[in-house]
Amino acid sequence: MTEDGPGDLPASARKVRQALAALGHDCRIVMFDASTRTAADAAAAIGCSIGQIAKSLVFRTVHSDRPVLVIASGTNRVDEAAVARALSGPLGGEAIGRADADFVRSKTGFAIGGVPPVGHAEPLAVVIDNDLLGYGEIWAAAGTPKAVFSLTPRQLVDMTGGTVAPVATPRG
Repeated sequence: MTEDGPGDLPASARKVRQALAALGHDCRIVMFDASTRTAADAAAAIGCSIGQIAKSLVFRTVHSDRPVLVIASGTNRVDEAAVARALSGPLGGEAIGRADADFVRSKTGFAIGGVPPVGHAEPLAVVIDNDLLGYGEIWAAAGTPKAVFSLTPRQLVDMTGGTVAPVATPRG
């Protein structure tokens, strides 16, 4: 594990650090030798609970083909119908489906496994799993499958402007 320093980060993680700084969030991006691509991998590397991992999942609306970022607790499974209900304001409650890797990269500028909550190539509708608000500290991807940063749930809501809603259920 290494914390970022000048020039120590890959370009995608530097992009995230710049986006965070522009939002007034002074953080250190932590790089790992091992992958943090899945919530379980990230929690193991960080030494936190899987629930503290704010996993970013990109969906696309079925009819208008718009990107939707769902940020869910690492222990939860996203309920697509609940996300559509949460989007009833911004996108009229349109049904959503999973996005493929090309769609994710074109809309966010990042590869699956490293999609951060901020710094995207274009604006995304954001929905945040209300279960994340139960933690004092959470961890999010920082642009690569080996980089993360910590923040509070309130910071996540403030920096993304996301809608907080019950959009996920515990796995198991």
